[in-house]
Amino acid sequence: MQVKQEFAGKKSCLFVESYSLLLDFTGMEGDPDLQFLLQGGDLLKVRSSSWKKTRYYRLMEDCETMWYESKKTFKTNQKFLLDDISAVRIGRQSEGLKKYTEEHVECRCFSIMFKSCRKNLDLVASSEEEAKQWTNSLQKMISNLSNLNSQQKTDWILSCLNKADKNRDDKLNISELKNFLHLINIEMDDDYTEMLFKKCDTSKSGYLAGEEIEHFYDLLTHREEIDVIYGEYAKTTGFMSPQNLVDFLIKEQREKATLADAHNIIQKNEPDENAKEKKLLSKDGFLMYMHHPDALVLNPDHREVYQDMSQPLNHYFISSSHNTYLMEDQLRGPSSTEAYVKALLKGCRCVELDCWDGSDDEPEIYHGYTLTSKILFKDVIKAIKEYAFKVSDYPVILSLENNCSVKQQEVMAQHMSSILGSALITSPLGDGMPINFPSPEELKGKFLIKGKRLNKLEASFAPEGEEDDDTDMTEEEDDEDEHEEEQRKKKKKLKLAKELSDMVVYCRSVPFHSFEDARENQSFYEISSFKEGKAMKLAEESANSYIRHNVDKLSRVYPAGSRAGSSNYNPVPLWNAGCQIVALNFQTTCTNMDVNQGRFLVNGKSGYILKPAFMRDIDTEFDPITLTRGDWLKPKTLHVMVISAQQLPKVNQKESSIVDPLVKVAVYGVAADNAEKETSYVENNGFNPEWNETFQFDVYVPELALVRFTVEDYDSVSDNEFIGQYTLPFNSLKMGYRQVPLLNRNGDVLPSAGLFVHIMVLDAE
Repeated sequence: MQVKQEFAGKKSCLFVESYSLLLDFTGMEGDPDLQFLLQGGDLLKVRSSSWKKTRYYRLMEDCETMWYESKKTFKTNQKFLLDDISAVRIGRQSEGLKKYTEEHVECRCFSIMFKSCRKNLDLVASSEEEAKQWTNSLQKMISNLSNLNSQQKTDWILSCLNKADKNRDDKLNISELKNFLHLINIEMDDDYTEMLFKKCDTSKSGYLAGEEIEHFYDLLTHREEIDVIYGEYAKTTGFMSPQNLVDFLIKEQREKATLADAHNIIQKNEPDENAKEKKLLSKDGFLMYMHHPDALVLNPDHREVYQDMSQPLNHYFISSSHNTYLMEDQLRGPSSTEAYVKALLKGCRCVELDCWDGSDDEPEIYHGYTLTSKILFKDVIKAIKEYAFKVSDYPVILSLENNCSVKQQEVMAQHMSSILGSALITSPLGDGMPINFPSPEELKGKFLIKGKRLNKLEASFAPEGEEDDDTDMTEEEDDEDEHEEEQRKKKKKLKLAKELSDMVVYCRSVPFHSFEDARENQSFYEISSFKEGKAMKLAEESANSYIRHNVDKLSRVYPAGSRAGSSNYNPVPLWNAGCQIVALNFQTTCTNMDVNQGRFLVNGKSGYILKPAFMRDIDTEFDPITLTRGDWLKPKTLHVMVISAQQLPKVNQKESSIVDPLVKVAVYGVAADNAEKETSYVENNGFNPEWNETFQFDVYVPELALVRFTVEDYDSVSDNEFIGQYTLPFNSLKMGYRQVPLLNRNGDVLPSAGLFVHIMVLDAE
C-alpha cells in the first residue's frame, strides 16, 4: 500500500504515543540489542530467600511490552510496558537482591524499577555478560523510544496506515481501520469510528482507498481551533510568512519576537521542505510549533535555574519529604531505599531518616512502634549518596530522628563520614562563627545534617577546654519527636554521641515555645519542627509572626500522626507563613502532592524556590489572612479559556467505557486568591472534546499563587475519576494560545494527551 507516497509533502502532527512500528524511526531495525530482547532468555526472578524461580523473558513483537512465562506451565504470569520502566540498574542495588542473593553473584544481578508504586523486578542472569546485555539493551530501547521527535511520530503514523492494510490491497475496510486506531493507541468509540468511516467512504464501496484514506487522515488529525487561529494570520497564499508569525507571537502570545525568531521557528518546525525553502510556515508546521516545549503554557525560561541562588538557605522554600523510607502507609507498609531514590529523583531536597538500634551493631531505619519493615541505615546513606544530585545540584538535608544508643550513633556517624566523605558539611563554611546561613549556591553538592546537638555551635569556637563535651547530656524532646507519647511512657532519656552531634552544623533541632522565646534565645541555625495542626493554627492566628520567625530561621512541618494511610495536608497555608521545609508523604499521589510538585516545577526543578522579597524582610507587615496593603499586593485578573483537549486516555478499561471529560481550573494561594471553576462535561469524547468556556480569577498575591488544570471523567452517580493534571506557579504562565501537558497520578507525562487553552493576565483595575 502506497499510503506514504500519497501523503508525500503532506505532514501532520498527531501527538500520540505507542511503540509498535517505531523501529524504522528509532534506527533500531536490525539492531542487535533489539534482536536480543525480541529473542529473550531465561532469568532467575528473586522474591525472597526461598522464592527464586526461572522465568523466560522477552520483548513482544509490538516492541512495547515485556512479558515472561514459566517453562513448566507455559503460563504468562506478568507483563509490563517499556514506558512503565523508570530505570534499569546493574548489580545488587535493591534491598531484595542485597538481602536474598550472595555477594559473588553481584555482577550477574540487575533490577528493573518502575515509575509507579509497583515493586522492583529483581533478576539474576546466567553470566556477567548476559546481565550487561539485558541492561544495555533495555536502556537503549527505552532511551530511543523516549527521544522520538514530532516528525518521526508523524512518519510513524503514516507507516501505521500501511501496517493496518493486512491484505496489502491498498484499501482499508472497517476492521483494518479499527486496527490502525489500535496501532496508534487511540481508543475510539465504535460508533464514532463507523461514522468517520462512512463519512470518508464517498464511493460507498465499504472500504477506503486513495483520496478517501487521505480524507480520513485529515479528519483524524484535524484541529478546528488551530484552523481558525492559523487562518487569521496566514496571509501569504495560505501560509504564514515570517512577518505573519511575528504578528501572531506579539499580538496573541504577548511575546517579544523578531523576524530572526520567526525564521528559527520555521526552520525547526516546518515539515514541508518546499515551504521551508520559501521561509513559510504551513498549518502542519504551525501545529508542530504549538506543541514545542518553548510554546507550552510553562515559561521556558523557568525550566532552568533562573532565580538568585546566592541568598541564605532559609530564604527558600525547600522540597521536603516525611518518613521518606516508607513506600506505602505509616503502620504496616514496607520501608525501602527505593523510596529515597524516588523522592530524590522527584527533586526532594530534605529527606527523613528514623534511626533505631539494629542487630549486629548496625542502625536501622523504620517507623518506630509500628509494623513497618526495617532497612539498614548504611544502605540508605549509600542510596542517598548515589542519587542525591541526579536531578538537582543543590544541597540535600538529612533530617535525623535519632532514637539510637550512643554506640550505634557512633556507627551512624562513621557511615555518614565514610560514605558521604567531603560532601558532608561537618563545620561552618569560612572562618569564624557564622552569622547567617550559607546559600544553596555555596552548598552545591553538599549534605547537611539536621538533628540534635550537644551544645551551641558557638561552643566549637570557644577556647580549648571551655567546650562542653558532656556526652551524657539529655536533650529536651522537641516538637519533631513523632513518638513522644510512647517515649514519655517509657521515660526515654536520649544521650548523644559527640561524633554524631558534631556533624550537626546549620540545622540544630530545638523545641519551639513561642515566637518571643525564639527571638530572644534561638540562634539562626536552630530549627524547630511543628506538627501539622500546630503549624496550621500558627499560620492562621499568628501569620505575620510566623513569617518574621522564618525570615532568619528554618521551620519544618510534618503530617499529623492520624494520617496513618500516608495522606497529605495542604502545603499552601504553610508556605504562605514562610515555612521552608513543609514535609509531605512523597509516596502518596493526591492533589496536595500535585500542588507541591507544581511549586517546585520551576527553577530547574532544583528543589529550591526563592521566597518573595516581602517574606525575606524581618520588618515585613505581610499577613496572608488580613492582606493589609504593601508590596505584596499586585492584583491581577486571570482569564482562562478552556478550548479543547486531545487524546485523553480511558480511565475505565472496559471496552464499553467512553470518557465524559470536564476540566477544572483552580488557583491556590492566599485565602483571598483560592478559587476553582469547572467546565461542563462533554459526553462520550476523550479523543477531541471541545468546551470553549471562559473563566476569570482575581489574584491579589501572584508571587504565592499556583494554577492547577485538572481533567476528570464525569460520573453522575459517584465521584469523578481523575484523568490528568498540570500545576504551575502563577508567575510562570505564558499568555496566549497554549498547550497544557497532562501528568498522570504518578507525575509522569501522558504522552498523547493535552489541553488547549488561552491565557490572559491583566493588571486589575
